[in-house]
Amino acid sequence: MSARPSAVDAFRAERIKLTTLRSLWLPPLFAVLLAVGTTTAVGAVLGGRDRSITDDPGVGVFYGLNFGQAALVAFGVLLLGQEFNTRMLDVSLTAVPRRGRLYGAKLAVGALVGLGAGALGTAGAFAGYAATVPGAWHGPAFARAAAAGVLYPALLVVFCLGATALLGNLTAAMGLLGPTVFLLSPLLAGVPGVRRVVQFLPDRAGQYALHYADDPQVAYGHGTGLLIMALWTALAAYGGLRAVRRAG
Repeated sequence: MSARPSAVDAFRAERIKLTTLRSLWLPPLFAVLLAVGTTTAVGAVLGGRDRSITDDPGVGVFYGLNFGQAALVAFGVLLLGQEFNTRMLDVSLTAVPRRGRLYGAKLAVGALVGLGAGALGTAGAFAGYAATVPGAWHGPAFARAAAAGVLYPALLVVFCLGATALLGNLTAAMGLLGPTVFLLSPLLAGVPGVRRVVQFLPDRAGQYALHYADDPQVAYGHGTGLLIMALWTALAAYGGLRAVRRAG
């Protein structure tokens, strides 16, 4: 690498880390397997009996994503968090002294892996759902839900990476983001009154874009939900950039 590494050099270095560190490439793989496997298994067992996954095909198709997103959160946190905890960030900054460039390379790698996981997971989930659940899974909302299924994982990974940069600690980020996205946010979404606020959290808004049917209790449309999540993601990414530049 040159004395003044370019953005391409920084991206290449992050890509090499991803492909050589098992802790980085396993979580996206698990996310895809969980998203596709859980959707297919639930469809095979409950497809003919549980109307909650057939009345709104988006719920059934992306049922497995509820579990796969836990691995995506872990991936987004680990991309930067493990370097905080092992002090390897100092080594990375020696190779790429420009903090913004290093952080941008991590964001780019995270977003691309998230898009790849979203594309594979969405295609596999639709195929698994169609093979196990009787009835149509297509319709006018298909293209929008499929696009959201590809974008949601990428937005979630970038959001978690930015939040990790803000917290500056792997343990704190994992302890906050994992339970919130996987457990706390879905539980609070079912509490009357609280739901009015929770529906604007990034994961709740992003997942609404995956649904086919409208929910009269949600204050925005499906496409707006994805935009709300994108706004949260942009804020987290920008906040993370400021934090990385200020870090000693």
